[in-house]
Amino acid sequence: MDHGKSTLADRILERLGAMGERDKRDQTLDTLELERERGITIKSTPIRLEYVRANGEKYTFNLIDTPGHVDFNYEVSRSLAACEGVLLLVDASQGVEAQTIVNAYLAIDNNLEIVPVINKIDLPAADPEGAARELEEVIGIPADDAVFASGKTGVGVPDILEAIVERIPPPPGDPQAPLKALIFDSFFDAYQGVILFVRVLEGTIRAKDKVQLFSNGKGFDVDKVGTFTPGLVVGEELIAGSVGWVAAGIKDIHDAQVGDTLTSREHPTTEPFPGFKPAQPVVFSGLYPTDTEDYRKLREALEKLKLNDAAFSFEPETSEALGFGFRCGFLGLLHAEIIQERLEREYDLDLIATAPAVVYRVTLTNGEVFETQNPAEFPTRDRITTVEEPYIKLSVMQPEEYVGTVMQLLQERRGSMVTMNYVGKRVELIYEVPFAEILYDFHDRLKSISRGYASMDYEQIGYREGDLRKVDILVNNEVVDALAVIVHETKTYGLGRKIVDKMSEVIPRQLFPVPVQAVIGGKIIARATVKAYRKDVLAKCYGGDISRKKKLLEKQKKGRARMKQIGTVEVPQEAFLAVLSTEE
Repeated sequence: MDHGKSTLADRILERLGAMGERDKRDQTLDTLELERERGITIKSTPIRLEYVRANGEKYTFNLIDTPGHVDFNYEVSRSLAACEGVLLLVDASQGVEAQTIVNAYLAIDNNLEIVPVINKIDLPAADPEGAARELEEVIGIPADDAVFASGKTGVGVPDILEAIVERIPPPPGDPQAPLKALIFDSFFDAYQGVILFVRVLEGTIRAKDKVQLFSNGKGFDVDKVGTFTPGLVVGEELIAGSVGWVAAGIKDIHDAQVGDTLTSREHPTTEPFPGFKPAQPVVFSGLYPTDTEDYRKLREALEKLKLNDAAFSFEPETSEALGFGFRCGFLGLLHAEIIQERLEREYDLDLIATAPAVVYRVTLTNGEVFETQNPAEFPTRDRITTVEEPYIKLSVMQPEEYVGTVMQLLQERRGSMVTMNYVGKRVELIYEVPFAEILYDFHDRLKSISRGYASMDYEQIGYREGDLRKVDILVNNEVVDALAVIVHETKTYGLGRKIVDKMSEVIPRQLFPVPVQAVIGGKIIARATVKAYRKDVLAKCYGGDISRKKKLLEKQKKGRARMKQIGTVEVPQEAFLAVLSTEE
């Protein structure tokens, strides 16, 4: 992340004349406004470029600008599978980060040629030689091979282009063999259906060809094929070794998933491209419109987003507290954040998101095993034999002076250390941590305690048994389902205490005291009270016997008790927003 991939891509486009004066803008290959605003890449973007060397030799480059964030790791792995080589960018001021290591090993696993580029050499704090040495020590890529460049000023771009020609091999493949094309991305077009981004490994594909998908055997007729400039340009054919797009009238994006193999219906290939797996959401959250009249509008917006994002899923759910909404599945927390922000911006919606949750595996006393990510579906303790939660292998890179504070944070999150590696002045910590523990504010905390120098990456390593409890929140003895959470036994009291204290601050006062309680099963673990409005019934008693005052206070007490029995407490939307938007 943030090592300058999209900026360097801009300089390469300028150098090769792919950007006219009218088209010039920063981060040309980032198509979403949100991407340019945040300075991150969310969707991979391919482009075809023509390069002419000084001696007159002509070359065609197919470049893919990929995301760097761990949430889009599968998309990056499929983009790498479509390539012969990579430019591995390292920030000259930050050095090697956790994601640099993960993506470098991903490229090595795909047998790709790696051209290391030390970027941002124009920064005052840059140490290009130090970053190159770090690359050699950590990943084993010779420092002599590194190209020094600046994506901002354009220094070193000619050297990068020459390195691509000299070091990265041309793509293999027989144009006469049966068609075999890897789908590495796709998007939905309202007129042409799903547009597939493909790398043709073997054979040739033309308009009017009859094709099928390897995973499900569904057949389609090709309408158009073409290349990227980065817009879609219609061409005559795509031959082995080329990258382009295919429109075949596919109506559902789930029919053609990223990583699948496209082949000919008449002469199919015998072996698909290895490594295909449907994208699975791992983080779930409820999305509710603050205005219940926006429910239909939210459904339409979610359906439109789903057309372009096969990894995103949603299903309707209802909450007594928040009304009608949807349970949505995401690849990770950044993915969830981006979907929510796009819904609010592009479709003018005002949303409440419930606390994100992972998928828990529950074994019941009758031997049945089921998976749930919704606290409302979590069974009572007497029906459960075991609960398993997903674990991740977390890699954190930071300067050595922050090791103590980062280790303390990881211990707080129930992490267990696997190993610790020293790389020059930086340290790599590898921990096994429950996935749920890094969902909320872990990344923000990590960045703040390391002054922005720490970076993290993770991979899932399966399920492990845990002592997990469901904490319910009661307001005036009624369960508020939207605030229920599944949490480890050691953290139940702390979390329950924070939620009830926050709720007691934001629930409006009534004419009777309102108890707010955190409950596990039938046991109350934390309580706060919203104090009642008080009327001074003794104001009219100027004197006289004490029994008069007692009589009035007794009468008031009975009135409160009666009111408490029949009174209901409306929990306002602001109260949910206040609790669900806290860092906890």
